[in-house]
Amino acid sequence: MAKLYFYYSAMNAGKSTTLLQASYNYQERGMQTILFAPKIDQRFGNTIIYSRIGLKQEAVPFDDQLNFFEYVEERTNTMSNLKCVLVDEAHFLNKKQVSELSDIATELGIAVLCYGLRSDFLGEPFEGSKYLLTWAEELTEIKTICQCGRKGIMNMRIDSEGNPVTKGAQVQIGGNESYVSLCMKCYKNKVNKQEEITV
Repeated sequence: MAKLYFYYSAMNAGKSTTLLQASYNYQERGMQTILFAPKIDQRFGNTIIYSRIGLKQEAVPFDDQLNFFEYVEERTNTMSNLKCVLVDEAHFLNKKQVSELSDIATELGIAVLCYGLRSDFLGEPFEGSKYLLTWAEELTEIKTICQCGRKGIMNMRIDSEGNPVTKGAQVQIGGNESYVSLCMKCYKNKVNKQEEITV
């Protein structure tokens, strides 16, 4: 039975690698997939899902206007064996789009696998993540490690010198040069030290 799945983690846990492997597994068995990635991320030119270990694949770009259900339903007319929809950076979805993805699973019978962050650099939930955590039928945490060896659950935005950034817009596209994954203890310690410096 098709379901809506949410695979969540902090930064640099291998979400994109896991997504690309899942898509490959479907395709290797003769089943078709559609991959989506946020239009806002143009670091690699076209809309590409790119993993840190070098795997990459082109994807359909999405913004807050894309109706996922309509798009996928239309593709079923030409993709007779479409079995899976995969969404990278799913935290950028809005509430309506998460509902559309749920409808793809329940009404069209196509599995939907979403991969994304649970929270932003200030520890606040993203809209997409909030509703995926609430509405997904299967939740899986992809684990990563803090610099201290504990499980990394927080995303810290850093400046060019590696100092914590504690103000700014929720969305800032970046990789290892802009974000690090930390456990709660290290995250709080670094934020508290930065706030002492700026007072």
